[in-house]
Amino acid sequence: MKQARCGVPDIGEYNHFPRHLKWQNNNITFRILNYTPDLNKSDVDRAIRTALNIWSDVTPLTFKKLYKGIADIMISFGSKEHGDHNPFDGPNGLLAHAYPPGQGIGGDTHFDEDEHWTKDSEAYNLLLVAAHELGHALGMSHSSYPGALMYPVYSYVKGFPLSVDDIEGIQALYGPNPDSKKVKPRPVAPSKCDPELSFDAITELRGETIIFKDSFYWRLHPQMPEPEQTTIKSTWPFIPSKVDAAYESPEKDIVIIFSGIQMWALNGYELLDGYPKYIHKLGLPKTIRKIDAAVYIKDIGKTLLFTDEEYWSYDEMTGTMDRGYPRSIEDDFPGMDDEFDAATYNYGIVTPHISHFNGCFFQNCVDLYTEAVNQLKYLITINRMIVMI
Repeated sequence: MKQARCGVPDIGEYNHFPRHLKWQNNNITFRILNYTPDLNKSDVDRAIRTALNIWSDVTPLTFKKLYKGIADIMISFGSKEHGDHNPFDGPNGLLAHAYPPGQGIGGDTHFDEDEHWTKDSEAYNLLLVAAHELGHALGMSHSSYPGALMYPVYSYVKGFPLSVDDIEGIQALYGPNPDSKKVKPRPVAPSKCDPELSFDAITELRGETIIFKDSFYWRLHPQMPEPEQTTIKSTWPFIPSKVDAAYESPEKDIVIIFSGIQMWALNGYELLDGYPKYIHKLGLPKTIRKIDAAVYIKDIGKTLLFTDEEYWSYDEMTGTMDRGYPRSIEDDFPGMDDEFDAATYNYGIVTPHISHFNGCFFQNCVDLYTEAVNQLKYLITINRMIVMI
């Protein structure tokens, strides 16, 4: 999967450039050399100024705009080879790059004119990309923390874009803002080893397991030694940041995502035409406002949809709800809690996903449970516990 990302090479964690490069003067100048035709000039000016203010909100840095001459940070738009022997690659892929503080090209920030720049969630938001690149121009390297602004993969977010990781990184270089403004950092990414971890949704996707939690998800694959965590928006910018339930229909090669009263159909990383749709199109009554969990039973071609204390059976072949539903979860699944967090089903080979386990739930789980789960058909993740029937 090719993701839109920053053109600065990765280094790792929250980090600085080698030798901790920084500006020696807290009063930094910048100049915008040219403008993209995608936006009004005033929109570009506002995006750059706001991006700089994001960093000055948490540091003692101030930024002065120059209209001629050489500034500390020279900002420009260009395509392919644009004068620094570090060419862009055309639409998508590398969006921009910036150089760490220093003389000459140091601090200069370049945006790929082959991208479509916007001031909203469409295409690539100039403000967010600028805030990331200007972080480089101030001395910040890439972070391996998926919730950080300095994470190398583009993701559209609303609100204040800095995470605690970003704030700690920039303040390690310049210190805090003496006139500290109250800011609300981006949510902390969930830890896979949190003993209190619970899941929002789990689904398969073309042989991988996708586990959703808050605005993040993990990818698990048999050939990956460690789960990979990233933000939902970095992969599927068109679905909500919070997923209630999800399931895969492998015969149709689609994954259905539920959030609130709407659902999205994904073919890999693309949204199918006609979506999102309301969940009531499935035949659910309008009193149902969300799906708690969904699981596809391949053997019979049915999808079970869990809502509060009841569940429904949806026939994938006919596209209709089965008669006799909803049924009581308590009656049909005795011993289980009547409210599900997530549900998975694997026939033949069962891969357990443990949301409340003494230790890191991604490690050694298969070895611990293989003998038991090979005899089972259902694996249900319920309120931070694994209950198998």
